[in-house]
Amino acid sequence: MRLALFTDTFTPEVNGVARTLERWEQYLRRRDIPCLVFAPQPAAAAHEEPQPMVTRFASMPFFLYPECRLALPNPIHINRTLQAFRPTLIHVATPFNLGLCGIHYAHKHRIPLVASYHTHFDRYLAFYNTRWMVKMLWRYMEWFHQECRFIFVPSASTLLELKERGWDEHRLAVWTRGMDTKSFHPNVDKAALLAQYQIPKDRFIVLYVGRLAPEKNVDCAIAAFAKFKREVCNDATFVIAGDGPSMNTLKQQAAREGISTCFLGFTAMPALQQWYAAADVMLFPSPTETFGNVVLEAMACGTPVICADTGGVVDTVVHEWNGLRCEAGNADAFRSALERMYRNPELRKRFTARGLAHSLRQSWDAIFEELLMRFRQAESAVPSSTNRHTRG
Repeated sequence: MRLALFTDTFTPEVNGVARTLERWEQYLRRRDIPCLVFAPQPAAAAHEEPQPMVTRFASMPFFLYPECRLALPNPIHINRTLQAFRPTLIHVATPFNLGLCGIHYAHKHRIPLVASYHTHFDRYLAFYNTRWMVKMLWRYMEWFHQECRFIFVPSASTLLELKERGWDEHRLAVWTRGMDTKSFHPNVDKAALLAQYQIPKDRFIVLYVGRLAPEKNVDCAIAAFAKFKREVCNDATFVIAGDGPSMNTLKQQAAREGISTCFLGFTAMPALQQWYAAADVMLFPSPTETFGNVVLEAMACGTPVICADTGGVVDTVVHEWNGLRCEAGNADAFRSALERMYRNPELRKRFTARGLAHSLRQSWDAIFEELLMRFRQAESAVPSSTNRHTRG
């Protein structure tokens, strides 16, 4: 197999999709399977390390997801590069400019095509006052994926949502996410870490990790924490690890609420693992996830999770078994869940043990072995007379 991967986000960009695709490319390289990646030039191009099998193009931020950049591809260069590479399978990972180039080449040269669906962009629209685009977006997404032999989604809940929209379930398959337990683990010197930030060692630490943007509902987390701190536990500190367009707005909200909030900004490894492991609970109210990598990372670090009761996180967090789920956007519900976690250390211990056990079962190699088998199926399958997967 010789795979050409088209994506609008890739390392050194830091998000769940970019990291997953990087791991997939690394796995293929270890298996001696040639993989050529077409990706945008990252924003921090000056810090980019050379990647021989990655072809870059000038790019600009995408307004719904600035970490996912819109490439300005050169079709002539792409054609020449692909003709030299001779791909036997094309994988489109994002439905934008580069993905369109991949689809066009696959169709023109009759090369098998697969896709991976990573983001519910339709759910983002409401947070950017563009809800009117939802119907148009879904028509485009259905058209974009119509020639794909397989469409890989991060979770069973995402698969079900697409099936309910009329997508052919025989072409939908779950590509779940794994966990690197060597990097994410419960070991931490909590007192030393808190001392660095002048946080008293006996504080109850509530942690949020992720992008700071409207679709993540971090404002709901701040509101819930403020109520929890006022009404239940004054000795609590909210730690927010992440950056994004809502940073200043969220800082202003925290100041208005009068709560002690530590905004870490973008937090890389190994510091991120330390904060996961030091936290007493992870609060993640985002309703727009197709998987939610940070939830699994928190579990691997021994931190119990409170999350929204919607999206891909529900496949990781089983309510009352290894965490708590709350109605999306309901600050009172999240506040009550925080109180339960705080007042019941035994509950936290049970969730911690079960979360750790779950994370240890998520082997990247096992996930990629199954994925590779599916890719080989797509590569060798005889195409059907029609490739449309949506209702007429």
